[in-house]
Amino acid sequence: MTHLGDPTPGSDTRLPPRAWLRSDAPVQSLDGDWAFLLHDADPGDDLDGPPPFAAVDADVSAWDRIPVPSHWGLHGHGHPTYTNIRYPFPLDPPHVPDANPTGDHRRTFDWHPSFCPDGRTLLRFEGVESLATVWLNGTEIGWFTGSRLMTEFDVTDHLVDGENVLAVRVHQWSAASYLEDQDQWWLPGIFRSVSLQGRPADGLDDVFVRGDRDPATGVGTLDVRPRGGWPVTVTVLELGIHETWASEGAVVPLQIDAVDAWTPETPRLYDVEVSTDAETVRLRVGFRRIEIAGDRLLADGRPLIFRGVNRHETDPDRGRVFDEDYVRGELELMRQHNITAIRTAHQPPHPRVLELADEIGFWVVLECDLETHGFWDVEWTGNPADDPAWRDACLDRVRRTVERDKNHASVVMWSLGNESGTGRNLAEMAGWIRERDDSRPIHYEGDYGGAYTDVYSRMYPTMEEIASVCGDQTMAVHEIGPAEGARQRAKPFVLCEFAHAMGNGPGSLADYERMVEQYPRLHGGFVWEWRDHGIRTRTADGTEFFAYGGDFGEPVHDGVYLMDGLVLSDGTPSPGLGELAAVWAPVTLEHVSGRSWRVRNRQHSLCTDHLDLRWRVEDDGIRVADGALPAPILSPGAETVIELPAAGIPDATGERWITLEAVWRDAPAWGAAGHVVSRAQVQVNAAPPRPARAAAGGWRGDALGDAVFDRRGALVRWRDLEVSGPLPELWRAPTENDQLDGQGSYETADPALTNGRGDESTPASSVRWLERGLDRLQHRVLSVERTEQGLVQRVRSMAAHSAQGIETTFAWRLDGDGLRLHTDIRPFGPWDCTWPRVGARIGLPGALADEPARWYGTGPAESYSDSAEAAYVGRFEAAVDELGVAYGRPQETGHRPGLRALDLGPLHLRAVASGSTGLPGFQLDRHTAQERTGVAHAHELPPSQGLWLYLDAAQHGLGSRACGPDVLPRHALWPRAVSWTVVFE
Repeated sequence: MTHLGDPTPGSDTRLPPRAWLRSDAPVQSLDGDWAFLLHDADPGDDLDGPPPFAAVDADVSAWDRIPVPSHWGLHGHGHPTYTNIRYPFPLDPPHVPDANPTGDHRRTFDWHPSFCPDGRTLLRFEGVESLATVWLNGTEIGWFTGSRLMTEFDVTDHLVDGENVLAVRVHQWSAASYLEDQDQWWLPGIFRSVSLQGRPADGLDDVFVRGDRDPATGVGTLDVRPRGGWPVTVTVLELGIHETWASEGAVVPLQIDAVDAWTPETPRLYDVEVSTDAETVRLRVGFRRIEIAGDRLLADGRPLIFRGVNRHETDPDRGRVFDEDYVRGELELMRQHNITAIRTAHQPPHPRVLELADEIGFWVVLECDLETHGFWDVEWTGNPADDPAWRDACLDRVRRTVERDKNHASVVMWSLGNESGTGRNLAEMAGWIRERDDSRPIHYEGDYGGAYTDVYSRMYPTMEEIASVCGDQTMAVHEIGPAEGARQRAKPFVLCEFAHAMGNGPGSLADYERMVEQYPRLHGGFVWEWRDHGIRTRTADGTEFFAYGGDFGEPVHDGVYLMDGLVLSDGTPSPGLGELAAVWAPVTLEHVSGRSWRVRNRQHSLCTDHLDLRWRVEDDGIRVADGALPAPILSPGAETVIELPAAGIPDATGERWITLEAVWRDAPAWGAAGHVVSRAQVQVNAAPPRPARAAAGGWRGDALGDAVFDRRGALVRWRDLEVSGPLPELWRAPTENDQLDGQGSYETADPALTNGRGDESTPASSVRWLERGLDRLQHRVLSVERTEQGLVQRVRSMAAHSAQGIETTFAWRLDGDGLRLHTDIRPFGPWDCTWPRVGARIGLPGALADEPARWYGTGPAESYSDSAEAAYVGRFEAAVDELGVAYGRPQETGHRPGLRALDLGPLHLRAVASGSTGLPGFQLDRHTAQERTGVAHAHELPPSQGLWLYLDAAQHGLGSRACGPDVLPRHALWPRAVSWTVVFE
């Protein structure tokens, strides 16, 4: 089988690519249980003819059974392999190793000539990874590659009346694998449907339909290009169209006086029928015009802003096998979080995904199944994107991509692929697209000089780079000279990947959005990425967890790097997704003064007449008034100032917050009535000062009121609770962005020296923190002083072999029936790095973890300095184990700043703010930050020794450094003096 190491795309028996169409021609599914046998290596038994298993009378009764579609590695045969850049086989193009897992698949099916009388029968494969060879009734039909692309063979002359035998050999590795080095699991198998497609004589072999709309006049043009039998009739009942053409030369575009525009907010589709006497094809067509005017990308005449995500096809149980309910749920969840765009990272999805995108409403950048990222490690030597030997393979992939998905209104840009360097083959791919479909721009991030693409695209730029591209140029354009840079700066600018959502993060989403608001040339972008890729797995004792790279014993893998989604592997939305929804609010609300609020419509095409405004007034988190009013009717881009009513609102009795929300009046197609699209808050009255209250009594032995202290000044009991601490704390379990080194750090002794750029010579934050021993502080009590109604403990905390540290003063005093603790922390010594956190840790009985936590402060989810747009002040309740997030591996989670009050069973804590003392954040966890550090999976954490309450003056931001910019200087926690006060009641 020479095609294992042959870069050509497939056998010449494959039919030309065409659109995935809904037709009334007969279809017979071949999905179901197939016989299956896995070989560790290519059996080599088909070098001189069909392999034995392809014979009609072959006995496969002893074989296993496997569902088709599926990946065999998820059904007990072999295992998945995860790599990001590296190839999991030698870089020896176009060859692959002899140790090549090979899956033989076989099934029988009945077929009769009545299936498609007087016509042809095609055998269709919609997705096979990576190389498939097909035999029907013992005869080789052909072979093909292109894992996420559709392949068809004409098998009419090989079918028999009655039982037929279909045999498919799938090789995991082939020459095609060099073109499929995407950042995802390698998952071989027949993972999309297999079917027989009836092709009637004089039927429609292909249809290309484009709906154009003049944004100035609303006049529509329906351009239908059929291929096959004639005459052809086009019918659009809603538009009064019923047109028949006798031959191909007679086909002309149809003009319509007025059509509604298709956009994600108004996904208006028209039902179109294209028919011959033998076949009818039904399509849903949207009318819109995508165009570039100077450095603006326009849709229906208005700027097209991508507020999108990169979406892989991944499921923890099925891998890339399509499930409609699952995908519909994903897309609806996106829309519920103000996501209106998808980049199909990094290959065409199942065709039904695009139909759903048309229906639900998304701008789609459709990416070709091409990535050769591993050649980056050899400086792109031999890169298929530039090697003439791979030209046909590259062109084949882009043709099959465009032809299959050309009829979708949601597809507004073609992408040549991802991270494949640059070269002549990519340029030819772009040229072919322009000849075939000139209605959509062409994208490819790796075309740094802009030689063959229509937009300038970048991954993970710093804020300074964005400003330099879109505003006054202050730095060279990425990796190109002045002439190419000028050309790129004159194009629409798109961030095809930004804000790496790995673990706890990403940070600075609001900072990116401010750049989009500031620079018209910047057309938004796509967060990396939508969902974690963890595979549901169980330990030997049955404990469920989500596996990532290395968990299957792969000798080469990239670990946890594919757990980088806004949604966890099990479908749980992360706090990062909530943050994104707040940042991308389609209607913004801003307090102006008094009862005045500014409302601005940021939608592309919708007016605001579908929204209501809800408001509420809360004193100390208790609602004292509320109401609703229709949203002002604003066209896209318009804004106005409204007044909230004054009547019926009592005078403030405590800390007062007014909250305003914009909500859907009726249920949208993807959500429920009352769905909140935007929220804003303003504090209009501060909490009154709370001085210490007079208290009776004093010390009774080691007891101060209801508290008991040891001789070193540590609290050991509060009423009936055994406690320990507090102890000063600077450590947090590193996030992925803390410990992975994407684009360097802002960590310098003077953050101003970075000028907004990370220093790539510095190690990741957690490396610096570990070097300085922040995870292993040793404490020395300097003094313990008892006063008449209090105690002052001074503690010095340093790491071994360190000259810097912190001095902490814990000042206790009676406060009425409670106990007030004022904490003051001051750094000393030559600090040269940020801190993960600055706070204190108190040990509580483990049984308290079973009590619900009720708090007044920020919530409902965790938040950090550069990820706080979704947080608001209120009263919340959650189980202790729900306060944190089960990220792909244990790390910092659960921080909620701005605590006012916390109730946990018998423990009642109140925070006190003053002009010099801020409110602390809080965190509750069954494990210490040190116990969470370096642990691969949650089930590998040590047994819990209690419950730990963290009170933090501040935490370091999140950033995106795992694959992007570090925490911005203004969100970084540099050593500084802090203090806060809480009262135990």
